[in-house]
Amino acid sequence: MPRHEKQRPGVGTRSAIAAAAARLMAEDGISDYYQAKKKAARHLGLGEHVAFPDNAEVEAELRAYRSLYQGEEHAELLAAMRHTALELLDLLAAFNPYLTGSVLDGTAGEHSHIDILLFADSAKEVEIFLLNRGIDVTHAEPRSDKVEAVLQIETDTADASLIILAPHMERVSLKHRDGRVRARIRAAELRLALNE
Repeated sequence: MPRHEKQRPGVGTRSAIAAAAARLMAEDGISDYYQAKKKAARHLGLGEHVAFPDNAEVEAELRAYRSLYQGEEHAELLAAMRHTALELLDLLAAFNPYLTGSVLDGTAGEHSHIDILLFADSAKEVEIFLLNRGIDVTHAEPRSDKVEAVLQIETDTADASLIILAPHMERVSLKHRDGRVRARIRAAELRLALNE
């Protein structure tokens, strides 16, 4: 087989990589799926050209790992992060905020950020809004050219990443790198979920 072709793992190998990547994400705080899969394959002694499981498989394993090994502790942390997210959604209501990411999908851990999508005419507008309320802001590098800016703020529960997009992007379905639609919810839906 030519060196540039990816080795096709069997179902067992694919599952083993997904499980090992999930463990690394849960225990070591790795947030990048590709990095976790690459490190997992290395730990399992697999070649660098092995085909990886998709992110959805790793996400399912991560959810299972947290449920099995971090059960009640994880549920409490996730609830606290979701309550903080709700406070942020209420605070930032003028910018049409949505909760997205690991806090929404249930895979968040102690190293995770609360990801909030905001739709504003400019990042400066959001930054001034926060500074006027005594909230310190730092800037992070956007991972997509669709994102105008990423502002990070500290909360008592976890750091929050405020991902700022242009207002017209609110109608666009944002996707994960693997093509899955990125789930997002508004404050009313989150409030309802927290009250169940």
